[in-house]
Amino acid sequence: MFEVEFYDTKDGYCPVREFLNSLEPKMLAKTLRTIDLLEVNGPVLREPYSGPMGDGIFELRTKQGSNITRVFYFFFVGQKVILTNGLLKKTRKTPKQDIDLAKKYRDDYMRRFGK
Repeated sequence: MFEVEFYDTKDGYCPVREFLNSLEPKMLAKTLRTIDLLEVNGPVLREPYSGPMGDGIFELRTKQGSNITRVFYFFFVGQKVILTNGLLKKTRKTPKQDIDLAKKYRDDYMRRFGK
């Protein structure tokens, strides 16, 4: 089992919690189920649920009807998975700025807790 944590900024803001709270109930339930799959499977979770985005960032994929969510995450020392941010996908390609934001959050997390 992997331990799933939500990333918090230094001032206590939690982007992934904010994103999850914005979802409709059915989509939220499916996204939480996918997070559970990540907790059980860790790095062996693959398509259609998870995929690499480069530089150690991964996305967790959930689809409900025509809606698609992406929750970004990275692995930390031991059996820990850190969820950073998410988006309701509207375009075919995942926006670069959202991936860059996940990298920024990861770098901040590593600075604060990496030792």
